[in-house]
Amino acid sequence: MSKEPAPSRPHVPGYGIPKSVEGVLSWSHVCERLVQSRNYWVATVDSDEQPHAVPVWGVWVDDALCFGGGPDTRWSRNLAANPKVAVHLEDGNDVVILEGSVERITDPDHPLASRIDDAYEPKYNMRHGTPFWLLRPRVVFAWTGFPKDATRWILGD
Repeated sequence: MSKEPAPSRPHVPGYGIPKSVEGVLSWSHVCERLVQSRNYWVATVDSDEQPHAVPVWGVWVDDALCFGGGPDTRWSRNLAANPKVAVHLEDGNDVVILEGSVERITDPDHPLASRIDDAYEPKYNMRHGTPFWLLRPRVVFAWTGFPKDATRWILGD
């Protein structure tokens, strides 16, 4: 991302979220949490619109979450049929939630492939390789002390 996205407040009527952006979290806080997290909870839906959530390994590179998954796993089949996804970190007190659509990357020469491996190796003691899922989130939510610092970033349309 060429510049830091502008923060705003999520719209959750009745929860006391401030209207001003004073006290919102920084984008650097979100990126730090995403880089440091070991597990990411991926929520998908199947063709019958049944929800499914699973923890996966992944890396945050160039404002994108990159994660693997065998093509026969339930959640990977779900994403192949419907690329819309929500991803949540494990911590319910220092919250980061990503929403958007994924893209399946199969080309080993993709511009991010080697950077993903370089981030993956020290974190999990292995290189990942292709294929992998790439999520450039459309919306990101974060908070550490809801509702006072509840923050939203809109990154895409």
